[in-house]
Amino acid sequence: MISIAIPTGVLLDGSLELLRRVEATDLDADMIGRRLLVERGGLRLVLVKPADVPAYVDHGSADLGIVGKDQLWESSGKHYELVDLGFGSCALVVAVPDASALDGPETWPPAMRVATKYPRATQAYMDQLGQTVEVVPLHGSVELAPLVGLVEAIVDLTGTGRTLRENRLRVVAQVGRSTARLIANQASLKTRTEPIQSLVTSIRALVRP
Repeated sequence: MISIAIPTGVLLDGSLELLRRVEATDLDADMIGRRLLVERGGLRLVLVKPADVPAYVDHGSADLGIVGKDQLWESSGKHYELVDLGFGSCALVVAVPDASALDGPETWPPAMRVATKYPRATQAYMDQLGQTVEVVPLHGSVELAPLVGLVEAIVDLTGTGRTLRENRLRVVAQVGRSTARLIANQASLKTRTEPIQSLVTSIRALVRP
């Protein structure tokens, strides 16, 4: 039995659709309901929070995982990133209040305070720019932070930009783009070669016809 960790939330439907299209399962979100572990037809689906997918794969509780690239930016685990699955596209951006004098990186002060749920990706981006930054990790709605003077800017994911606009924020730089990725446990890929490689090959052929 192959075990796959898939994320709850916005990537769940796309993950299940992908597995249905390669005929690995016939399940959809309604059929799964509130269950977190589902076994069917030689496939075990482990439903976890998006940020937890790398941990389940890294520690061998799942052979494969489907996870957003944004979560991999924050993970230091040891797994193989196999395929860009192409769905769930969004951007990690730097945003400031509409009234801010800040614009592109050339207008940023020598040192800047930034709030984010993605401290590793934020620090790496700022280091590339040579920008001194104090990263303030937050777990809630980061859009609030610059509006109350906690920080000068935020780094956050956006799909349509609607949430930023509703909170009177504008994008001044893009850190990177995130899509769903297929990852694999290193040991599983080496020791369970035939069944896992067969599924990976099917997924890769679907994504890259």
